Amino acid sequence: MRTYTNPLGDIRMGDPFVLRHEDLYYLFGTAGRGGFACWTSPDLVNWTSAGLALEHTPDCWGQRNFWAPEVTRYRDRFYMVYSAQREREQGFRLCLAVADAPAGPYANVQAPWLDIGWSTIDADLFIDTDGAPYIFFTKVGVEPNPPGSERERHLYGITHGARLSENLGAIVEGPVLCVQADQPWELVEKDFVLCNEGPFVFRHGERYCMTYSSGHYASPAYGIGYATAPSPLGPWTKAASNPLVSSDFSIGVSGPGHNSITLSPDGSELWMVYHAHADPQNPSGNRTLNIDRLVIEPDGALKLLGPTRTPQPMPSSAP
Repeated sequence: MRTYTNPLGDIRMGDPFVLRHEDLYYLFGTAGRGGFACWTSPDLVNWTSAGLALEHTPDCWGQRNFWAPEVTRYRDRFYMVYSAQREREQGFRLCLAVADAPAGPYANVQAPWLDIGWSTIDADLFIDTDGAPYIFFTKVGVEPNPPGSERERHLYGITHGARLSENLGAIVEGPVLCVQADQPWELVEKDFVLCNEGPFVFRHGERYCMTYSSGHYASPAYGIGYATAPSPLGPWTKAASNPLVSSDFSIGVSGPGHNSITLSPDGSELWMVYHAHADPQNPSGNRTLNIDRLVIEPDGALKLLGPTRTPQPMPSSAP
């Protein structure tokens, strides 16, 4: 039996996103100082560099902190959504780029994109079965803590959703609040961070599922939860069984988070692609690439068969 073992190879990235197109997988993520690289794989395990997908140039609106790229095929073109900063004091904004091939090169279409005056990160472009486009993203900032707290302020992240115009250029409904930190596992560092971020939305039958990350990406308390809804704009209900995955120091896993979901080569299995801290003893922005099987139980509950650090069967029908 052919197997793989997490973490995969020597790729160092956060916020990994995988697009499956025809017979290849395309991987993008937060890595490097600007712009985004791309890797390709036939099997989700063995990755080859495909060069720069989006190059940071002096005339780009974004000039720092290029984060969390995602690529979606829409009307026979490939759209990359990501967040970046122009100047630190201006906060983050979302950006939209387009290419004719999944590996790029991508050219900015709108940067900033859908600017509603918020500092926003972690865009997820979701196309429903009727072709309607939706955007999910996280509003971020800093708020004061109550008197007597250990810290004066905490970071916050609140995930919203909105329906887009057909040309993706404007919001036509929303934004509406989807999820925010409110479950016990999300409040363990509440004086430091109250954050739900990194949404990824997919449809299963008549139900919509959103995976999201909670906490700070450089903290071992970082983990992944999920929520469900009857429509893309909610109302979203978090699973009582959350978190879906969290740190497991007994096997050397710290801070699993910011995931995407894709299918095995034969389409029979769901796979979660996520990052974890490269050094569990010193968690930071240095993160590794991981994949594990995601199962939808008969009652509709999501279950991740992980995190794993032992050899696992390759994705079904991997070449």
